Amino acid sequence: MQPIQESPKFVQTSLAGAICLGLEPGRFLKGVKCTCLNLLLTYSSGCVAACSYCGLSRNRQVDADSQTFIRVKWPTYSLDEILQRIRTRSHPFARVCVSMVTRAHALDDACTIIRRVRHDTDLPVSGLLAPTVMKSKSDLKAVKEAGADRVGIAVDAATPELFDKHRGKGVGGPHRWEHFWHTMAEAVEVFGPYKVGVHLIVGLGETEQEMINIISQAHKMGVLTHLFSFFPEPGSHMEKHPQPPLGQYRRVQLARYLINENIISAEAIRFSPSGQVVDFGVDIEHYIAQGLPFMTSGCPGQDGTVACNRPFGNERASEPIRNYPFVPGAQDVETIRTQIWDGVR
Repeated sequence: MQPIQESPKFVQTSLAGAICLGLEPGRFLKGVKCTCLNLLLTYSSGCVAACSYCGLSRNRQVDADSQTFIRVKWPTYSLDEILQRIRTRSHPFARVCVSMVTRAHALDDACTIIRRVRHDTDLPVSGLLAPTVMKSKSDLKAVKEAGADRVGIAVDAATPELFDKHRGKGVGGPHRWEHFWHTMAEAVEVFGPYKVGVHLIVGLGETEQEMINIISQAHKMGVLTHLFSFFPEPGSHMEKHPQPPLGQYRRVQLARYLINENIISAEAIRFSPSGQVVDFGVDIEHYIAQGLPFMTSGCPGQDGTVACNRPFGNERASEPIRNYPFVPGAQDVETIRTQIWDGVR
């Protein structure tokens, strides 16, 4: 009988990470590298949350062979094998991220895995936390003591109403907006300003103004935003929900960059009556030409550049790139320039 493959002895990793470790066949488009190894806790009984858009939701209706999370498959391997391959193979990783799910033992198991990664490799480690199973600041200190230098918290929704609709009472889920933000404030105290990231997903029903306001609120707390574009997971409650228009996503990406880099405050941005950005309050041409605002936002490696670049986690490879996993080239920038004001009325 095959042993139960559960954390902390086993973890899931993204298909991109598995390819880089030689565990799965495949190749990347020219110039693309996966520079963060994401390790996801796994349990036979799954995640107890019921988020309307999530591939891990307990309510998702899909067969095991079609299971995805953040658009891609996450095969399961023993932690021992993964760590051995990091030590013995050439790889592109600049960071490891250990991601919790909402289960009672997830905190202890995440700490065990973080300790193993720090002991067996020279890579920095982030923890993507599940606040619902964390009750006090001592839980955050345990993650830091295990060896994580940064943490992230996936709030995802831009307003308390949307959070409740998609993650809380609206779907019979256990998550509560106030607890997530309280945990985030405590994480800043434990890890330090701008060593904490908040995951936010554009396209869950918010306006651009609402998303930019919450990005600004997080920044004032000492929290950086790691931005995602909604992608409909088959079998989820939101499988028929459209992706946000590219223009909407580009404007939020640019606002996030300008705010997180302390170039402007959110108060400088002007919005239409429907909540669309109509003026950033600064000449944006220089920042568009750089291309940097449109790259994946995530935790950095030891050189200070983004390590968590999640190649094609927001779109199929055949679709327009939403989060560039590399610095956009001249042709990419020209494409982005045509998208910035698309759809503004």
